[in-house]
Amino acid sequence: MSFDDPSPRLSGFGLADWLCLAAAPTFAAMALLTAAYGGHDMMCMSGASVLSGMVPMYLLMAGFHLAPWLRLMGRRG
Repeated sequence: MSFDDPSPRLSGFGLADWLCLAAAPTFAAMALLTAAYGGHDMMCMSGASVLSGMVPMYLLMAGFHLAPWLRLMGRRG
């Protein structure tokens, strides 16, 4: 495959889509690492909700950046 002949699945992707393709797995990895190392930040209190903290924030950010992945999978076939 040459640079002049991009794959039809990737031909409609712009810079923002490529950034989102990189962002979603990055945020998912950050969520896993944060959860693996305790997941507590300085603002957490003992009675805090399960939905507060960095892990849910990273998971939400990964979810918001899934659109290019879903489009890429939708073009498959």
